[in-house]
Amino acid sequence: MWGSTPYISTAEHKNDIRTMEAHWILLGLLSFCSFSSCQECNEQLLENTDFPGTDIATLYSPDVRHCQLLCTQHPSCLFFTFIRPDWIRDDRHFYCYLKSTPSGKPKTQSPLLGVTSGYSLKSCTQPQQSCLSQVYQNIDFPGADYKFLFTADYQECQRACTHDPGCQFFTFANELFSADNIRYKCHLKFSWIAPVIPRIETKGGVVSGFSHNSHQTQFWNSECKSSIFQSTDIPGKNIQMLLAASVEHCQYLCSAHPTCTYFSYVSESFKCYLKKDENYMVSVAKNGVTSGLPTRFCQPENSWVKVAHERVDFQGSDIRYELMDDPDTCQRTCTDNPNCQFYTYVYETFFDVTHRRRCYLKRVISLPAPPKVTKLSNVVSGFAQRNCVV
Repeated sequence: MWGSTPYISTAEHKNDIRTMEAHWILLGLLSFCSFSSCQECNEQLLENTDFPGTDIATLYSPDVRHCQLLCTQHPSCLFFTFIRPDWIRDDRHFYCYLKSTPSGKPKTQSPLLGVTSGYSLKSCTQPQQSCLSQVYQNIDFPGADYKFLFTADYQECQRACTHDPGCQFFTFANELFSADNIRYKCHLKFSWIAPVIPRIETKGGVVSGFSHNSHQTQFWNSECKSSIFQSTDIPGKNIQMLLAASVEHCQYLCSAHPTCTYFSYVSESFKCYLKKDENYMVSVAKNGVTSGLPTRFCQPENSWVKVAHERVDFQGSDIRYELMDDPDTCQRTCTDNPNCQFYTYVYETFFDVTHRRRCYLKRVISLPAPPKVTKLSNVVSGFAQRNCVV
């Protein structure tokens, strides 16, 4: 993606309805500056304009608006370039390149057909509603399936996704799909919207914890009965390994996953093994391992989110840091900020003087995001509509 003569093509909003819809789908995201710079709110999209280089992550998006939201949620993304479906140079389509520079601005911009670039909306004032209402014809979201059913049309498939607590997006094969045995098949798909910590390790002189608002409350009248089995392992049947700060955190992750039937947690390594077997659960005694069952359709116990974990470092995913005198202030700062999901505080006794008294506010992307997006004839894909205004 290079060009010799910079050219800026300002994207005109061709449809006022789409413009209003774009405002509604903006997830209320970072309201403060990144480490490197403060940006003015810039909602402009630059069609056929590339911001070459300075990539920090590559994800998939079905359209440029979704790509912009991913950039906005990413802790350090400041601008992006999206490869549209009409790109013809190679087989890359729907690539969302998240980018950042110390200055907060692209180093260069170049004319390039088939791409659209834009900026993070971190500095913009946005509504909290997250409605991804666009439906994508002849676009597949491959992978991430956890349930299948047959429906009369894609609208019914989308309704099924919306009413299933685990479903975040879907793909529907219509009556003209090439394989006649899966016509009318509705694929319900899952992605993590609960914050998942990418790295956890033991480290002296620090303490880590969560925003007290970071977990998703399920509104049920009855309280959950927690089933935790100490010094017990349930071998095998793993569907995913995540990192968790505690066994209660691990249980929360299992409860959030639509196919997790039980879990095992290794406290020394912070490893949370989500497992699936609807037929059997065979447990064995094992020191250092705790196992348990998820909670379903009840009010979960949430004291785990208020625990401060001494000598535990939640690494990376930093939005920014502030200097503070104690970890309680750090925790309250994270909780009071709607964009902070978890934090790490560095004590004044930490070995590296440059990091002492720093409160690192952290977040990860929690926007529903397909693991891949591809072109495919006679399918329709889209997102759950739970947060949409009717």
